[in-house]
Order: sequence, then structure tokens, then C-alpha cells
Amino acid sequence: QVHVAESGGGVVQAGGSLRLSCTASGGTSDYYSMGWFRQAPGKEREFVASIAWSGGSTIYYGDSVKGRFTISRNNTDRDTVHLQMNSLKPEDTGVYYCCADRVSPAALRITTPRFGYWGQGTQVTVSS
Repeated sequence: QVHVAESGGGVVQAGGSLRLSCTASGGTSDYYSMGWFRQAPGKEREFVASIAWSGGSTIYYGDSVKGRFTISRNNTDRDTVHLQMNSLKPEDTGVYYCCADRVSPAALRITTPRFGYWGQGTQVTVSS
């Protein structure tokens, strides 16, 4: 059983930055793509970003975060991914969830909590 845990959420003013981290542990998490989703109150879960086990250029972003968010994966610790969030907007507010699964990062974009492994989420609040 793979355990996924997020950290780094908090409250920030519009225009500010936050860095989220996610670690997958336990079981065999090798070759897992990892990604981030978010959910605002009263809204559906939204894809944010995903990255392949190998990292590199196999990365996808949701349209609303392109150019502002960057997902990365440690070369020495591939069980950890980071999400650098810059130029934050109030509409970025929500609970951010990390997930991991043995699928491509492209497929991870359309996954649901029924599949793979998910963390409990971390709250991000952007004040105007």
C-alpha cells in the first residue's frame, strides 16, 4: 500500500507564491507518475499538473495554471514531487490533492480518486 502525503499549504496574498510538496511512501512506488488536483468549495475537482516517473519534459498542466505553476521531481528522490505556485490568484484557493499511479502522466490528468493513491489534501488560501 502506497501512502501519499502533501505539505506546504497555507494562506498567501494575491500575487504571492507557495510551494507544495508530496511524498509517496510504502509499498512499491517505483515508476509512478504523480500529480496534483485541486478542489474549491462548491466546484468539481480540477487537474493542476502531472509528471512522469522520469521527470524531464513529460509534464502536463491545467490551462488555468500554465505559466504560473511548475511541477518538479527530485532526481535523487523520485518519490517526492513539488509544486511551485507563483503569481497566485484568489481563484487558486482550494484543497490541493496529490496522487500517484502507474499510468502515464497524460492518463493521470483524467484520473479520479477511485484509482491510484491519493493524499488527504492541503489547504491553499489566496486572499485578495
